[in-house]
Amino acid sequence: MRVTIITVCYNRKATIANAMKSVFEQNYPNIEYIIVDGNSTDGTKEIIESYRDKITHYISEPDKGMYDAINKGLQLATGDVIGLMHSDDEFYDDKAINKIVARFIYDPSIDGVYGDGVYVSNDTEGRMIRNRIGGAFSLQKVKSGWLPLHPTVYLKKTIIDKYGLYNLDFKIASDTEFLLRYLYKYKIKMNYINAYIVKMRMGGMSTNTKRAFEVLCEDYKIYKYHGLAAFRVVFLKKSIALKQYLVH
Repeated sequence: MRVTIITVCYNRKATIANAMKSVFEQNYPNIEYIIVDGNSTDGTKEIIESYRDKITHYISEPDKGMYDAINKGLQLATGDVIGLMHSDDEFYDDKAINKIVARFIYDPSIDGVYGDGVYVSNDTEGRMIRNRIGGAFSLQKVKSGWLPLHPTVYLKKTIIDKYGLYNLDFKIASDTEFLLRYLYKYKIKMNYINAYIVKMRMGGMSTNTKRAFEVLCEDYKIYKYHGLAAFRVVFLKKSIALKQYLVH
């Protein structure tokens, strides 16, 4: 089974090397690694190019934002299973992809898998700030504001080809729309891996508190777009996130 991992980045000189190394250090042998850079100007491109022999496909050009870059990567992907490694993140250990592949092999009927993650401090110590345990999948959880941690989600390419790319109408929370479309609208078969998959650094694109209100507003539009009780679901979603900070 071939696994495609996509990293998108723009001006991530401080973190891109660690993200890439965590991919290179995976002990699963059949990985296609794609990096899509938005024409960085801070030295990111030079770091990526120093590892060029270990990267399957590499693009560096202007884009319309993170989700446009992810879509470019998805269109290049040839793996049986596809997932993301954000440029601020790292795999939790070198066995993460092995665990993902093992689950697809164990149950060929599933469309996707997800697991657990931890948020760590944006310093050299990497202190755990927030624990994100996915738990068993249910449609009722999705209707109540729960979604799997996006960087732990791996989907079959055939499913992505069928149900489409990220919606660029949503600029900062298109991952929410993507997951809702797959899990709620099309009800794909998901399976939970009770294991840590990623370490996410606080202050990255997905954890930047300065954008919290913008994300809140876009989440509201997305849930409404999918016909859910948007105000209620967004409130429940934020409540779930708050509990993860309070209870490790």
